[in-house]
Amino acid sequence: MGEGQSNDTIVAIATPAGRGGIGVVRLSGPEARSIAEPMVRLRHPLAAGRARFGEVVDAATGEVLDEAVVTFFAGPHSYTAEDVVEIAAHGSPVLLEYLVRQSIAAGARLAEPGEFTERAFLAGRLDLTQAEAVRDLIEASTLNQARVAARQLGGALSRQVAPVKERLVALIAGLEAGVDFAEDDIETMPAEEIAERIAAVEAPLRGLERGFEYGRIVHDGLRLAIVGRPNAGKSSLFNRLVERDRAIVTATPGTTRDLVTERVAIGGIPIELIDTAGLRESTDEAETIGIAKSREAMADADLVLLVVDASAQVHAEDAKALAAMAGRPVLVAANKADLGGDAAALEDARRVVRTSALTGEGVAELRDAIVEMSGAAAPEQDTALVTNLRQRQAVTRALEGLERAKTTSEAGIPHEMILVDLYESLTALDSLTGTTTAEDILRLIFSRFCIGK
Repeated sequence: MGEGQSNDTIVAIATPAGRGGIGVVRLSGPEARSIAEPMVRLRHPLAAGRARFGEVVDAATGEVLDEAVVTFFAGPHSYTAEDVVEIAAHGSPVLLEYLVRQSIAAGARLAEPGEFTERAFLAGRLDLTQAEAVRDLIEASTLNQARVAARQLGGALSRQVAPVKERLVALIAGLEAGVDFAEDDIETMPAEEIAERIAAVEAPLRGLERGFEYGRIVHDGLRLAIVGRPNAGKSSLFNRLVERDRAIVTATPGTTRDLVTERVAIGGIPIELIDTAGLRESTDEAETIGIAKSREAMADADLVLLVVDASAQVHAEDAKALAAMAGRPVLVAANKADLGGDAAALEDARRVVRTSALTGEGVAELRDAIVEMSGAAAPEQDTALVTNLRQRQAVTRALEGLERAKTTSEAGIPHEMILVDLYESLTALDSLTGTTTAEDILRLIFSRFCIGK
């Protein structure tokens, strides 16, 4: 049994809950094939990498319940590196649950959440960044999210980190050799060379750290609250951005009394748009509650879109809203631009885009401004991204260790103390992709230095 493999066989329904055209039951483990074969009457024996047609048989009566396609993947050439069988039948919850129950009765165990991918990781088929990308790809709500996840699943982040780790391991090996084999005429590394080699490790990690903000926004998305006075055109602009009539629009002020939300993709970024009740003093109880929710949405949003009526004078309520959001990212839409008017009074304080929800004028520019105001500058297409806090913390810890090592070296402190900090950086990078063993360092020492004399 290879590393990462288990003695037990797991089973689960691999397709979403509910009814559908196709449903898949997946088994993984040493008994996957022997458990699956009796449940399905096959026309031809299972063969690795081949799909076989068969019939799902009722164990109690021997009657045929359904037709199925069964695919066998022999380990280690499978997702989990174990024997894997996938039974694709019609997507009836009753039928799929029956197949799972029969598998359990035959000796399988119900899989834990994510256990198939966990086994793939333990077997070395995926590293941690790729395992996280599997989840991200499944949960993607925009095509751009799917593209980023696919690059991570393909090992983009791992490939970018690998040479950094190699340089760090080489530096550690050089310092270890000078410490452990000083009596064998191995020269210690000068401080200038240590600084140069630390800088070569540090530079690409700084790039990953800078890309985190965009990666986080692509992964998590943004909340954008659309606020403003009644009848400024908030709901009309909301519908324009959603590209359908989602919010009710009337000429009567105060129509929107509760938060209306919709998730859209703008510039590849998933954004939760929130249409709010108009900001004004009101004696109507329902509208007052809606206005209170509007102010809460303003406080919670990552970005606020203040919609003002460009055809009228800037109202005191608009100026009050801007003052309340001092220091926060606020974009102003000077709406109803088709009616003329001037919103120049606001331009000194905030970014202003002239729009017309009626004609569509300025809506494309508004979308671009939303992406720009999000603070996320898209990197080059093939650049790997740090997309979650765990990955960002690993990179940050690695950089902190390098900074301490640099300071220690400049202070002329013995190399043993520099190594402590460098090992901390290496441990942090290992948490991204895998583990570097002491044997790796020892192998590098012996291959690069003439020690066996």
